[in-house]
Order: sequence, then structure tokens, then C-alpha cells
Amino acid sequence: MPYFDAASAAPLHPVAREALLASLDEGWADPARLYREGRRGRLLLDAAREAAAEAVGCRPDELVFTPSGTQAVHAGVAGALAGRRRAGRRLLHSAVEHSSVLHAAEVHAAAGGTVAELAVDRTGRVAAGDVAAALTPDTALVALQSANHEVGTEQPVEEVAELCQEAGVPLLVDAAQSLAWGPVPGAWSLLAASAHKWGGPPGVGLLAVRKGTRFAPQGPRDEREAGRSAGFENIPAVVAAAAALRALRSGPAADTEAARLRELVDRIRTRVPELVPDVEVVGDPVRRLPHLVTFSCLYVDGETLLHELDRAGFSVSSGSSCTSSTLTPSHVLRAMGVLSEGNVRISLPYGTAEADVERFLEVLPGVVRSVRERLGVRAAEPVAGAADTAGAAPEEPAGAMAEEPEGVVVDSLGRRCPIPVIELAKAIGQVPVGGTVTVLSDDEAARQDIPAWCGMRDQEYVGERAAEHGAAYVVRRRA
Repeated sequence: MPYFDAASAAPLHPVAREALLASLDEGWADPARLYREGRRGRLLLDAAREAAAEAVGCRPDELVFTPSGTQAVHAGVAGALAGRRRAGRRLLHSAVEHSSVLHAAEVHAAAGGTVAELAVDRTGRVAAGDVAAALTPDTALVALQSANHEVGTEQPVEEVAELCQEAGVPLLVDAAQSLAWGPVPGAWSLLAASAHKWGGPPGVGLLAVRKGTRFAPQGPRDEREAGRSAGFENIPAVVAAAAALRALRSGPAADTEAARLRELVDRIRTRVPELVPDVEVVGDPVRRLPHLVTFSCLYVDGETLLHELDRAGFSVSSGSSCTSSTLTPSHVLRAMGVLSEGNVRISLPYGTAEADVERFLEVLPGVVRSVRERLGVRAAEPVAGAADTAGAAPEEPAGAMAEEPEGVVVDSLGRRCPIPVIELAKAIGQVPVGGTVTVLSDDEAARQDIPAWCGMRDQEYVGERAAEHGAAYVVRRRA
């Protein structure tokens, strides 16, 4: 069964498995002890630290291991902010950071600090000029991921690091998704990463704090890991994580594999819109991770789509609100202003077979068609090209529709994505050019997906207004 969700967790690398099993026999003792078994554990831990530091691009004494990548982010944010308390209490981060950064920001705000968010463009990329404009005298820390975990877009870390260095503000980089593909360039101050993203075992993160960075570890401290990560080191897991990272990054084979996966992803980016109508491929097409691609399908229930792909033998993930228990759209897709419904993220692990990608491209059109038909959207139905339905006999939308002086009102209250968008697409043909369709919806996803639909269908999104229940979203027909 092809596994296409390496961005969540990569399969354990064979080298990591060998290192883990070997170090279970050799690295079980306390590395702080002076007897033979302890010294052996210390040698293994130090060797792993040197290997990881070389891959990161820092000194071994600047790097500590943590129980997870999330813990590394939390420790890095809290320690850097505490170390810079006299300079200010303002945290600046991009709108598309991993939830670990957002949660750390919430804690900081609750403690009286201030948080500012940097907008991104439609590809999910921050403009370095926006960072420069946002660097106020009281900014204590900037957090910027090296590459996005949902859409793969790479951030201008090197340029931002230079701006931060000139302003005397430390930059924390979340490199969880990119570290397997190479070191993060630039004069960053702190870096966090997670081993299970590159084929190491779960339960291992790393935090690098470069010399000269003001840092005050928070919470209870002990003698472990320079006081920056408390608790007994999991030496076998740490050794396996470092071994996997070194194996991925050593020799020309690593570059060859990255180029091969990039070609496979380019194939998906090109062929999915050709094979499936009404699809939006999101993220930067060039400045991106080599193994990751995300696309969204109009008129598709994301949860059903993922289940059907799973039944067809493909493990993929999604940022769609339809796959979340909270029914809240992905904050990354929302910040980008792109479609969230029917969202699919493909992230290929090392060694993915070309035949598996080809079979996915064969299976996907039928799966999407099947899901759409269950929602009443047929392949030849005008909903797929709503702007061209002027001469067609319109089909009644699934929700109640009423005529108003300004146009048509569609009541989709109590109905979840993608129903409000489907009803909008069906109703747009019932109004003349210049007329409006107002969609009543209490689904949070509608706030994101209706404007995104307008962009894809070349219709005008007028805006939203408060309604008795939920909100009213107004769309004007252009053609």
C-alpha cells in the first residue's frame, strides 16, 4: 500500500532501524556516570550530537536533543523570549507556522506578551520586505519555518536572517520539514526539528541555539542537555535519529533521490488538473520542498475523499476542514486565501516507486468523480462550469432558494462543506450578469471557500455580512 504522508511521519529509515537495535544493547546506561557502561552511553550520545550538528550546520555544543520537535519549538520560543525580556516582549511569526509555534505564541500572549503575525502571498510565502517593516524596537523574537508543512513552499530564511541580524533580533527557524533535504542557510539564531520527519524514530527532537544568542531556559532544569531539555536521554532513539539524518544527507545519492522525487511531484502538479476538473494546485511551484504537493478539489467532501483513497490503497493527508473534528479550515490554507475543500496533501517518502505515482494518477479521477456524484454533482453538470450556464435549464440547489430584489438567496444553514459552495455554483446560473447570489451559511469553511470559488470561477466576491444565524456571503455574477 503506497504511503504518501511523509510530511506527517516518514517510515523508519533502514539505517535508523539498525542503529536503534544496536544501541539498545550498548546505550542503555546513564551517560552521566563514570563507569564503563555510562562512558559507552556518553560516547554514543556525543557521536550522535556531532552527526546531527554537522547536518544542521552548528557546533555540537550548540545542539541539544529534546523529547519531540514540538518540545524543541516550545523550549526555543520560551527560552529566547525570556532571554530577550529586557529588549521587548513582542513575538513576530508568519501566518502559516506550524501549530507548535502558534500554541507557544498563545502562551506568550496569555502571559502578557504581544504577538504579531506576518501575512503570506497566495503561494504561502512571506515577503522579506514585510519582515523588515515589522521589526519594531520591542521585537524580541522572529519565528519563521524553513518550508511549509502543508503546501511545501520554502521561505526566504537566508534573507530574513540577514534582516534580523542587522536589527539585533534572533530568528528561530522550524526546520522540521526541510532538514532531511539540506541545512538551513543563513545566520539564524535558533533551529528546531523533529526526527520522525526524516525517518528517525518518534520521540526525538533537536534544538540548536547558536553562541551569542540570549537564551534563558524555562521550567524545571536539571543537569541534562545543558539544562535546556530535562530528563534522561533516550540514547538509542537519538543515535537512530542521527544515523538516519546522516544517511539521507551523505553522498550524491541524496541529491539524485531529491531530484527524482521532485520530478514525480512535478508530474502530479501537472497532470492532476488535466485529469480532474476544477482542481487548484497550491503552493509555490518552484521554491518548494522536492517531495510535497497539495491540491484542492471543488465540490468534494475531504473526509470522504481521503477514505476512498485509503480504500484504493493510498495513504494521504489533508488540510481540509471536512477532515477535522473542529470543522475549522486549515490556518495555512486560510492565510493563503485558497480553497480548502477536498484538500489532498501528497508527500512522498524516500524510495517512492514511480509506478505507485502513476497508479495514483489513474485512480484519482474516478475517486473524485464518485465523491462528487454522491453529493449530487455529475460530471456533465453545469456546476463544473457555472459561469457558462446562462442558456441552460438550472437545477434546483440542494438548499432552499428564495428570490430577493438583489438576486437569489441560498439557505445552506446547518450544512457543511462543500454543500454551500455546490449550492452557490448551481444558483449562479439563475441570475443575470450583474445579479447576485447570497449564500447563508454557519459553516466556518464557507468564509474561506466561497471567495476561493469566486477566484477559480471568475465571479466577483462582494463580501459578507452578519445574518441572524451564521453569515451571508454575497457573490455577483460577472459572466
